[in-house]
Amino acid sequence: MQTLFLTIMFSLITTLQAQDPLSFAQEEQNITGTWYVKAMVASKNLPLEKRPKKVSPLTFTALKGGSLEISFTFLKKDQCHENRIVMESVGEPGKYSAEGDKKHIYLQELPVKDHYIILGECQHDGRTLRVGKLLGRSLDVNAEALEEFRKFTQQKGFQQENITTPAQMENCTPETE
Repeated sequence: MQTLFLTIMFSLITTLQAQDPLSFAQEEQNITGTWYVKAMVASKNLPLEKRPKKVSPLTFTALKGGSLEISFTFLKKDQCHENRIVMESVGEPGKYSAEGDKKHIYLQELPVKDHYIILGECQHDGRTLRVGKLLGRSLDVNAEALEEFRKFTQQKGFQQENITTPAQMENCTPETE
């Protein structure tokens, strides 16, 4: 149960750093608001059954000192859960930490309008877990943004077969069979 929780949390706060970083100043980023998960990737040591098949939008809120809060809901064992994660600015543009210094989070704006990549990594049970997500402002899938995400994840050492496109869930509602 703890592993699933950590997996979901990591996957939501995960970010990728670009080879040629763009300006990360929060004033220039306009990351606040609602973002939809278009694609995600996880390190190979994260079992497929631990990766979410449906995801809710992420809501970013700016906090004092350059920190951000991410809120989202997720479905676990047929129950809806709401979560909020505070990403504390560490003084480097686009770089954050959560839960003290246990999780490292990176935000990367893509050249494709209204798209970001978020990458998070942490240590859990002696393993490094990394999860990245392609975020977009709308529900529409942008092929150019998806290609940028694929290139970026390959550059960061993720296996391309680990990229998934989860279904969007606007509201968290348990599935009925």
